[in-house]
Amino acid sequence: MATTAPDSSLDTLERDRARLADFIERHPRLFVLTGAGCSTDSGIPDYRDTDGGWKRPPPVTYQAFMGELATRRRYWARSLVGWRRFGRAQPNDTHRVLARLEQKGRIELLVTQNVDRLHQAAGSAHAIDLHGRLDLVRCMQCETRLLRTDFQAALERDNPDWRHVEATDAPDGDADLDGLDFSGFAVPPCLQCGGILKPDVVFFGENVPRERVDAGMRAVARADAMLVVGSSLMVYCGYRFAYAAAKAGKPIAALNLGRTRADPLLALKIDQPCAAALRFVL
Repeated sequence: MATTAPDSSLDTLERDRARLADFIERHPRLFVLTGAGCSTDSGIPDYRDTDGGWKRPPPVTYQAFMGELATRRRYWARSLVGWRRFGRAQPNDTHRVLARLEQKGRIELLVTQNVDRLHQAAGSAHAIDLHGRLDLVRCMQCETRLLRTDFQAALERDNPDWRHVEATDAPDGDADLDGLDFSGFAVPPCLQCGGILKPDVVFFGENVPRERVDAGMRAVARADAMLVVGSSLMVYCGYRFAYAAAKAGKPIAALNLGRTRADPLLALKIDQPCAAALRFVL
């Protein structure tokens, strides 16, 4: 049964909301960077604990995925199971708040480290998917792209015994499948050239496309301030924007449960759940 938070907790939340509202009001052009904490209320697990450490083993690397058939079999078997719920995820209040701020002209640019496209589903028209998007699959040889839903149908067609396997959700459409034999799992090749198919996302060990980084840096230069929402910034590709903002003298506010890599750079730190702290905008 749900319990009511103690008055002290409610008072702290109200104070944090007021501080966050003041920061947003004083800085009309925000560069916003978001992370996994934005999507946990949509049922998508995050990667990090409150100290910034991994909650589970780190994600697969680009080198392992491209170099080992066994790794690709394991990845796509887990993804077949995890996609069923990930693909149905809906935006939550955090996504809707940020879309509302964009519609009010308060956001210079939103850069997300998430691959779930929930910002766009909520109405954010000018969001950059820094790490790509999981709803597309890309051929690493001929660059053909296909919808993840179509690839899901191919995976289920070629692996009928896996259609009804259930498992606990893991971040980014993954599923916790331990102790299973993946050696017989069939991974369909590209229908155009027979090449290796990979999610159209940036894996660990892979570079973020330069044009996405450059667009983000230009927006940092134009913005009055930076707002970090739901990210520990432990990965450099996100932290670099905070470093650039601090170097340019732009104030940074972070809304995140737990430590961030940029804590020494922050003008404001709000240690609250994203949706609870931002709901005042709605």
